[in-house]
Amino acid sequence: MGKLPPSVRSPVQYGLTSLKKTAPFSPKPQIIPKKKPEVKSPHSQSQPPLITFTSPSLSEAKTLFTSLISSRKKTTPFDLRFYNTVLQSFSSVSTLQDAIFFLNHMVKTHPPFLPERSTYHVLLIQACKSAEESLSPVYQVLNLMNTNGFPPNTFSIDIAARTLCVSGHEDHAVELVKDLCSKNSPPDSNTYNFLVKHLSKNRSVSNMNAFVNDMKMKFGIKPDLVTYTIMIDNVCNKKNIREATRLLDVLSKEGYKPDSYVYNTIMKGYCMLSTGGEVLGVYKKMLDEGVKPDLVTYNTLIYGLSKSGMVQQAKKFLRVMAENGHVPDAVTYTSLMNGMSREGDAKGALSLLEEMELKGCEPNSCTYSTLLHGLCKARLLEDAVGLYGTMKQNGMKLEKGSYGTFVRALCRNGRVAEAYEVFDYAVDSKSLTDVAAYTTLESTLKWLKKAREQGLVV
Repeated sequence: MGKLPPSVRSPVQYGLTSLKKTAPFSPKPQIIPKKKPEVKSPHSQSQPPLITFTSPSLSEAKTLFTSLISSRKKTTPFDLRFYNTVLQSFSSVSTLQDAIFFLNHMVKTHPPFLPERSTYHVLLIQACKSAEESLSPVYQVLNLMNTNGFPPNTFSIDIAARTLCVSGHEDHAVELVKDLCSKNSPPDSNTYNFLVKHLSKNRSVSNMNAFVNDMKMKFGIKPDLVTYTIMIDNVCNKKNIREATRLLDVLSKEGYKPDSYVYNTIMKGYCMLSTGGEVLGVYKKMLDEGVKPDLVTYNTLIYGLSKSGMVQQAKKFLRVMAENGHVPDAVTYTSLMNGMSREGDAKGALSLLEEMELKGCEPNSCTYSTLLHGLCKARLLEDAVGLYGTMKQNGMKLEKGSYGTFVRALCRNGRVAEAYEVFDYAVDSKSLTDVAAYTTLESTLKWLKKAREQGLVV
């Protein structure tokens, strides 16, 4: 009750590069043969066995690699992926310096192996993970890459920035990117926006703004629409609507036209603060700017108005959204039911369920739970029992809050046997764990016993 519905939430998502975990320490290395893939044609080649190092010993690693290479000289040659995997396996348990020595050994003992950029990226990832006090390990690898004809490109910068951030070294990531910018190696927009997102989530607003301003003033790298959207989304999640509004003005001054996603994000922020009037103001501003509202816009608007006690205004938008080609869904109706129940109109919310179903919109567990909670709060127990029967018949699960409210309502009216039946259904349907359901039921029965002793219930 009162939480932002999932379809109203719309965070910007950018994936992170996956980083393999370090292998556990063990005194001896071992060869773990990799299963051969299915032979698809007579000309297909089987993959060589994969070496997995579990010891940081450089001498043992050299011996193992040399032994494997010698045994395979007259058979199928290895590909670059194999060498990179071997290097990654050893680097995950060794020091950076030993990993570099091991790479040199691989090249020296097996001339067919020619390291490429992806090979050095294995070392770069290790260096970024180990950059605790300074960026020295990172620069060591970058210099090595440059010496061997692979100066860092945008992909290298992206790997370094992401690995540093994921490893908890945000300050080093910012320092590295700025330094590379000064050497005419700027990040691409994906790396830049990743850093902005990471800083906005994990650092203060002033820290985030300082990075954006530095990149703009010192290196001419300006934020784009995606950047502003990321920033607005994150400050809204922190309920800092004043900053979101400022960023919206800056975005417009920079020549970007906010889209529905940006406006929806700001509306979502006002919903968190339960300020329905402000939500409506953002909607009107959208229309003034010629931005067409989408389904998320209307759902957010109706949710915000309903949550703020402006249910009558929220209802009007059922017609408005239909006129604009958007069919109300379960989120729309559930938001209205929530608002009506808050105002004490649980009967009206129940009637809205019939209207919803007549229009072909299927209620979900959240819809039923919202109604059940509202009916119990309004002490309309018979209606709640009837709704529960329908809910059970349709195989819907109870939500934890509504389940507890329903059980307490039954016990308060002396219908303990029915409360036990609800308890069984909650467990059988896996709505709640045995422990959670039992705890709720036990605390309710204790309350009932105490209330009877005090003459509060019959």
